[in-house]
Amino acid sequence: MDRDDQLRLYGVVADQLRVAHDRVRALQVPEGVRMALTRKLLVITAAAKHDLAGTARRLEQLNADLDEGRFPEDV
Repeated sequence: MDRDDQLRLYGVVADQLRVAHDRVRALQVPEGVRMALTRKLLVITAAAKHDLAGTARRLEQLNADLDEGRFPEDV
């Protein structure tokens, strides 16, 4: 992957992270569920520094889970 492709991927992942954070913040779920989703997003965000492609896949899965209403259990 050349530098331009990597920069584009960073931009795409950054946009997806913003959208995912906004979606989690807007959910009408118990606070424990929101906290679990926020922790998951923080882990995904941290992984972006080391594995950008993996981060994109994890974000895609998280968004699919949110679309399907699959949330972590309330803790």
